[in-house]
Amino acid sequence: MSHHAGRMTRWIGWILFVGIVMIVSGLISVIQGLVALVDDDFYLVKAEALAIDVNYSVWGWTLVAFGAMLIGAGYAVMFGYLWARFISLIIVFLHAMINLTFLAAYPIWSIISIGLDLIAIYALAVHGEEAKLLRRSERD
Repeated sequence: MSHHAGRMTRWIGWILFVGIVMIVSGLISVIQGLVALVDDDFYLVKAEALAIDVNYSVWGWTLVAFGAMLIGAGYAVMFGYLWARFISLIIVFLHAMINLTFLAAYPIWSIISIGLDLIAIYALAVHGEEAKLLRRSERD
């Protein structure tokens, strides 16, 4: 529970930032997935060299699906719903694990994505409750 129950703190900005980061990360993931579906020669290694040995079509659809989930979860978390916070924590954690297994294919984007996921996990787990103050019904 927040130390400042009932009033907004600076962490409300972080929650909004994390929602936007999740949306942007979701868009990047969708783009990575589409690239994997269209041009599997784009990546640095063959699909067999990745931590999980499946072809790039499977990786592509996985990245597109998680990208779409991140976009939806990021949007919902900015409104402070408790269900969105818990679902976002699960989605962001799984997204970080996917990027960890995809690390050999495109290391720079995977490391950036994992870093953003860790920031999101921290902000959602520790300060996510404060976002409920953004909902109009909570302020009235």
